[in-house]
Amino acid sequence: MTTKNKVTYLGTGRRKTSVARVYLTPGTGVITINHKPIEAHLPSELLQMTVRSPFEVTSTVDQFDVNVNVKGGGLTGQAGAIRHGITRALIEASADYRPALKAAGFVTRDPRAKERKKPGLRGARRAPQFSKR
Repeated sequence: MTTKNKVTYLGTGRRKTSVARVYLTPGTGVITINHKPIEAHLPSELLQMTVRSPFEVTSTVDQFDVNVNVKGGGLTGQAGAIRHGITRALIEASADYRPALKAAGFVTRDPRAKERKKPGLRGARRAPQFSKR
């Protein structure tokens, strides 16, 4: 996708119940999440490292500006969704990045999600308390 002679690479990332739409443009490495800097949206340094990890694996730190719209879930799920979206956008930018990202385990969507509650149980697997008498 090109706008005003700027190339934009799109990537959609998902994790748990979070969905992130990632727009990657060549730039200086500015990461914006929901119109806020990354430090304001993700206060944890660990989550910020999670989001930046695809750039470190592909040695493209400070080469792309990232604009993200993310919704749903908590901060950890959102950080994982953003990482997945950045990975997909980088692969769209250049297929040469795929082997390194695949080896790091970023290409595959994490399928783990909350298990649904079953009828007759108190939770997904938690049975009601048993009493002999």
